Amino acid sequence: MRLAVDKAALKVLRRMQPKVAAAMLARLEAIAADPSAKHPNVETLQDIRNGFRLRQGDWRAVFELDTGAGIMRVTKIGPRGQVYK
Repeated sequence: MRLAVDKAALKVLRRMQPKVAAAMLARLEAIAADPSAKHPNVETLQDIRNGFRLRQGDWRAVFELDTGAGIMRVTKIGPRGQVYK
C-alpha cells in the first residue's frame, strides 16, 4: 500500500524533532506495508470511515485506509489532545 501524507501533516512532521519524526514516519511506513496486521498503539476511530489513530509517545497521527485505491492517507499529525480538534 502506498503512503500519502497530506500537506498539513507533512508540515507538522518537518517541525518535529528529527528522531521523533523519523520514528513516526517509520511506524507509518510499517503500517502501510502491511495494514491488515495487528500493529501496537493503533486504534480505530469512530468518527472517520476507515480511520485510524497511531500513538507515538506524545504525538498522534490520524490516517485513513483506502484499500480499493491502495493508499494509506495520513491526514493529521499533532500533539496528544490537539490532533482530534
